[in-house]
Amino acid sequence: MKNSKWTNEDIPNQSNKVIIITGATSGLGKQATKVLASRNAKVTMAVRNTQKAEVVVKEILKDYPEAKIEISQLDLNSLDSVKSFVETFTKNNKQLDILINNAGVMMCPYSKTKDGFEIQMGVNHLGHFALTGLLMPLLMNTQSSRVVVTSSIAHKTGNINFDDINWESRQYNTNKAYSDSKLANLYFTHELVRKFKGVENAPLFTTAHPGWTKTELDRHSGTAEFLGNILAQKVEMGTLPSLRAATDINAQPGDFFGPKNFFEARGYPVKVKPNKMAKNEENAKKLWNLSEQLTGVKF
Repeated sequence: MKNSKWTNEDIPNQSNKVIIITGATSGLGKQATKVLASRNAKVTMAVRNTQKAEVVVKEILKDYPEAKIEISQLDLNSLDSVKSFVETFTKNNKQLDILINNAGVMMCPYSKTKDGFEIQMGVNHLGHFALTGLLMPLLMNTQSSRVVVTSSIAHKTGNINFDDINWESRQYNTNKAYSDSKLANLYFTHELVRKFKGVENAPLFTTAHPGWTKTELDRHSGTAEFLGNILAQKVEMGTLPSLRAATDINAQPGDFFGPKNFFEARGYPVKVKPNKMAKNEENAKKLWNLSEQLTGVKF
């Protein structure tokens, strides 16, 4: 496989594969849906706004009339919604080949999820933690299944305060909270790899980050939005790391894919290294235990 310029052309045929993509109505999730459906996968768009998803499906069907896409309601802001999504999905599907944990919120004003979690940690990490845990029996039942967790370059400035994960006794710093949630994504993946090492038919766990890609996520930051219009890469490029993490037949447990150039901000997807903090096993275990406690989901 040509390592320097991995593109959509490198994605194998996905016939008979069942894939869930969270946050699939815009940005990376929308593009991943389009590409994987064009490769014959059956894709479930797990989304908050089903009407918006219907517009996306119509758009994709214009280009790929044979595409198999389903829409299912999922609000990662609510553990009840996560449980309800999983119940519906497992009732209608006997397999799950790839779960792409893609949805996210970024640098938004302080608020809490329906279960009382700080919004960015709640949606970006805890919602996906619960979702992955509840879908694990189906993933374990499917030969060669895979879970992709979407992180960010921003993980490099993360440093989670485990005593105040919901920002109740500190002044809120939205950039910091975002970085913490993206560091949490890497802790989660590393701990999944450790816990499932040697377990028969365990899914392959990988991570990806899109570099600096122009999406709706930057809408809460005027500077990011302005600079993004000038400097960021297009979503077609930014989605490639996630697609590689989801489909590269040579991927290994814990592989992290991101853009090759400009300090991982843009370019074709290659294997990248998380920072030293992201490799802290003690923190990863601590976050795992806290996540189980907060969500009530045990793997």
